[in-house]
Amino acid sequence: MTRTAPIFSNHGCRLNAYETEAMKELANAAGVDNAIVVNTCAVTSEAVRKARQDIRKLRRDHPDAKLIVTGCAAQTEPDTFARMDEVDVVLGNTEKMNPATWVGMAPDLIGQTEPVQVDDIMSVTETAGHLIDGFGTRSRAYVQVQNGCDHRCTFCIIPYGRGNSRSVPAGVVIDQIKRLVDTGYNEVVLTGVDLTSWGADLPGAPKLGDLVMRILKLVPDLPRLRISSIDSIEVDENLMQAIATESRLMPHLHLSLQHGDDMILKRMKRRHLRDDAIVFCQEARKLRPDMTYGADIIAGFPTETDDMFANSLALVDECDLTWLHVFPYSPRPGTPAAKMPPVNGKLIKQRAAALRAAGTAQVDRHLKAQAGKTHHVLMENTRMGRTEQFTEVVFDSDQPESQIIQAQITGFAGHQLTA
Repeated sequence: MTRTAPIFSNHGCRLNAYETEAMKELANAAGVDNAIVVNTCAVTSEAVRKARQDIRKLRRDHPDAKLIVTGCAAQTEPDTFARMDEVDVVLGNTEKMNPATWVGMAPDLIGQTEPVQVDDIMSVTETAGHLIDGFGTRSRAYVQVQNGCDHRCTFCIIPYGRGNSRSVPAGVVIDQIKRLVDTGYNEVVLTGVDLTSWGADLPGAPKLGDLVMRILKLVPDLPRLRISSIDSIEVDENLMQAIATESRLMPHLHLSLQHGDDMILKRMKRRHLRDDAIVFCQEARKLRPDMTYGADIIAGFPTETDDMFANSLALVDECDLTWLHVFPYSPRPGTPAAKMPPVNGKLIKQRAAALRAAGTAQVDRHLKAQAGKTHHVLMENTRMGRTEQFTEVVFDSDQPESQIIQAQITGFAGHQLTA
């Protein structure tokens, strides 16, 4: 009888996508057959709604397959998915990364497998660092170095889906990156839930900057190192030194800013104020003039007034943010913010649209400024690559895939540069 490989549907963040790739390897190694796996996101109520919608569609399309739901939404509200007629098994975020879980599912999901396998995520103290040796394009690999979060922002459910912060030891990270470079990857991206908390649970409590400097020193053949979303208030001296002195560390930082008004930041239980964000952006750009920033910003957080929102909007210019991820606020049950006085839904949409428009203007400004400049572009396919600042560049002739090429920018079309 021919085996049917499991079908995977991923929702949410880059880390979820990384873990979906790891689950594919675990499920295939265990011989799991004729199964659908949905890896959910819990960051907003809309994300949970989309996961449920996806589950219903997948069941209609694959009526005879065993349907497994996992991820952050499955961890935070397992009963929601266990009650769905379409769902056979619910797995927590720890269970989905356990090879034994998939081995237990291989012969017959129904009858031999507990329908809900979700343990206390807060009891987890380690993060595996050896899950997969590459994910993404053949040019860029993502390496998970941290999971979980020790902070309790009032709007965020993610710590209850991911657990407390835990780090992959530097030696394990470096060995993995060496393997990736040996197999031809030209760029590695460090990823995690709260990346700047890396090392706090390791002996000697090293900082993220220590890890970055060690990677660049001990893997000299790695052409490009990139770090994903960070909390700017937690950036350490060594990371600032790396920004200033290491050309192989890419000049693009995605910042978890969330808002531009001090009162809202306090109500969010963030650890920075607006001036902290502005000062960081100014200092990093002094050290690296070609630095670009992305940022997460929430529109319509409870109690947000017009003046408070105006401070958020002004932050886009004051920090010179280029790539915005705008989130219209939606309450997550179980979070303190869900009990705060809400902003009118129509107003939230208007404010989110205004932020997105400001972001679009910033992208256009960035793209126009690149005309005539020369960039080193990492080719993701034969016609598209990315600059050091992660800006897409399209070519009108084939280029060597997965290689870094030097290209002069001729202009832009849409949100892409041309060369």
